[in-house]
Amino acid sequence: VTHHSSTPKHTDISSVFLLLPSINNYNCKYVFFASSSPVFMSMASGGTSPPPPHKHTNRLAQERSPYLLQHAHNPVDWYPWGQDAFDKAKNEDKPIFLSVGYSTCHWCHVMERESFEDEEIGKILSDNFVCIKVDREERPDVDKVYMTFVQATSGGGGWPMSVWLTPDLRPFIGGTYFPPTDHARRPGLRTVLNRIIEQWQNNRPALESSGERILEALKKGTAIAANPGEGPPPAPAVSSRCFQQLAHSYEEEYGGFRDAPKFPTPVNLMFLMSYWSVNRSTSEGVEALQMALHTLRMMALGGIHDHVAQGFHRYSTDSSWHVPHFEKMLYDQAQLAVAYITASQVSGEQLFADVAKDILLYVSRDLSDKSGGFYSAEDADSVPASGGPEKREGAFCVWTASEVREQLPDVVEGAATRADVFMHHYGVKEQGNVALEQDPHGELQGQNVLIVRYSVELTAARFGISVEKANKLLASARTQMAKVRESRPRPHLDTKMLASWSGLMLSAYASVGAVLGDKALLERAVQAGNFLKEHLWDAERQTMLRSCYRGDEMEVQQISPPISGFLDDYAFVIGGLLDLYEATLRTEWLQWAEELQLRQDALFWDHQGGGYFCSDPGDRAVLLRLKEDQDGAEPSANSVSASNLLRLSHYCGRGEWLQRSQQLLAAFSDRLTRVPIALPEMVQALMAQHYTLQQIVICGQRDAPDTAGLLAAVNSLFLPHKVLMHVDDDADGFLRRRLPVLSSMSQQGGVATAYVCQDFTCSLPVTDPQELRRLLLDGTTERPAE
Repeated sequence: VTHHSSTPKHTDISSVFLLLPSINNYNCKYVFFASSSPVFMSMASGGTSPPPPHKHTNRLAQERSPYLLQHAHNPVDWYPWGQDAFDKAKNEDKPIFLSVGYSTCHWCHVMERESFEDEEIGKILSDNFVCIKVDREERPDVDKVYMTFVQATSGGGGWPMSVWLTPDLRPFIGGTYFPPTDHARRPGLRTVLNRIIEQWQNNRPALESSGERILEALKKGTAIAANPGEGPPPAPAVSSRCFQQLAHSYEEEYGGFRDAPKFPTPVNLMFLMSYWSVNRSTSEGVEALQMALHTLRMMALGGIHDHVAQGFHRYSTDSSWHVPHFEKMLYDQAQLAVAYITASQVSGEQLFADVAKDILLYVSRDLSDKSGGFYSAEDADSVPASGGPEKREGAFCVWTASEVREQLPDVVEGAATRADVFMHHYGVKEQGNVALEQDPHGELQGQNVLIVRYSVELTAARFGISVEKANKLLASARTQMAKVRESRPRPHLDTKMLASWSGLMLSAYASVGAVLGDKALLERAVQAGNFLKEHLWDAERQTMLRSCYRGDEMEVQQISPPISGFLDDYAFVIGGLLDLYEATLRTEWLQWAEELQLRQDALFWDHQGGGYFCSDPGDRAVLLRLKEDQDGAEPSANSVSASNLLRLSHYCGRGEWLQRSQQLLAAFSDRLTRVPIALPEMVQALMAQHYTLQQIVICGQRDAPDTAGLLAAVNSLFLPHKVLMHVDDDADGFLRRRLPVLSSMSQQGGVATAYVCQDFTCSLPVTDPQELRRLLLDGTTERPAE
């Protein structure tokens, strides 16, 4: 049994797997039905205009998850995941129908409209099954267990996920999207439900034994543990293999790592830039950097980047980053902001810094709660401005040529209008610029997805104007089009606020703010840190909470009982707090990171095999004790934890955390050695272990100009293997207590002073920012301090 790590984590795959001993004419034990439409290219029409007064209301109306609320008026007797549903299944001896999705999922909308709003299907489900609806973003632990089952038994997976369970929660049949009625060789949901009812009544032992065998195989096949006495694999060999595997899948013309569809995969890009940082003089290092920068540049110019309202869409359905799947996810914005600001450090190109700021502008405007939290996502679908009840994919974002001409009619040079300049630069065509194969449902006919087709220099030359004037014209045109877009019906906004994704976003604001020296971004980062502590940290129970929600009065709400945090909530928040400390130099964030790490260790660490379980291993309702083994749309929490432990060991003087990081890497040794491309974030942690972290200690008054000058020199450089520390006159400070060696470091001549150390063997003190920059670029610590 294998976990299919190549399956994208955030896609809508309309394929169905059925495991039934006998299904009428299907004379086989395992039947895989694949959709006839192209995977990943399914443009949405999901949802309808506001309905009349609700005919049905189920118990999901009491939930706060936007996804669960979308199903609150189905004629299905839905339960949320919990003991009430489990007890009902046992008491009535009924199988469970588990349906998992998320609120901005296209095929989830389709299956709800086609099947869960259908009275007949609703009655079959409610009469014969205990129906449980799960928001995968609220309960990633439940999603991972049953997605592992579906992937292992079908070779694919996606959402909506449909799984049938015994009353003791053991899966026996799994699939993804089901149409309501039979289609060619694909059985419809009615057929499937009736066959399962029949088999549950007449052949139940075979169903249960098949599911039990698969579950046992999954327990063995997903086990990740270090062999006794095993250490981490050799970093140079693993990182070289990871680079070679990425280079093999790299698409040279437009960048990215497959032809189509194309996903941003920031974990790949960050690995490539880290690989370059330690292999700058080799051809492989140069190639790695070129791959990362070219991909980031092409994405910034492409339609996956929203040129009017900022931010990035989920993925591109074509190889040129042109026509996206239009939803926007918070975790993409967070990771891409860090990737772009890193590219600006590496290359010095203003474009990359501008895109990083552009992303955070979008998040601050459209995905931020007044409390300081961050909303999860914006949907791909919305009602067209032209009217009609049906939502369409991308309706909020696309343009006709006539709309552009109407909005930008003023003449700029000769006979050319501002619309002519804008349309030329962004590839707007009279007939629309979306190819038929990118629009299988015909929703984008005559529409244009903006994509930069020419440099500003070429556009300026085409119309005989200066580059400065062309830039101003395009900027003013984008502002005008943004005003027009604001008048359109907005797509659905998932206002659920997750600790894990907020942790990633905290890192983004802290990192970009530090590099740019932008106080407003740093203030937003601090606001996010305060939000996490106030709303998603239960100080009494010493527990992170998974989620909170925007209430009807715009207040922050919590469900009762709240969902306790999972591994990624701790790991991503800890990583964000470490970045926030380095950006603000306020040790309160460092202290909380240490507190959270101790709690993470107590809750999730595997004392036998090493590494962290994704969820509380004591939760009996979660049947598989999984350790996430893929850095995909998000980095795995174990990968982030490997880096967190290493960084914290330097800040807190805890040698046991260095050892724990090594034990974690040893547990994933087989995967790192064979397919490091699956874990590029973890490979970065392995490299940091190998090359050892550089300690940069700044002694000086926190807000003084001379201190700021030294910090600016540090933040101007991409230094993936460093920890930044600040020491002031407080002799009883957090860092001095944990690291007595810092007591020997002080300002020289009354001015801010930097020490660059490895294992606290340090260079001579430096007071000049340019000298510090040269020292860091050289990477040398040749003369120990006295």
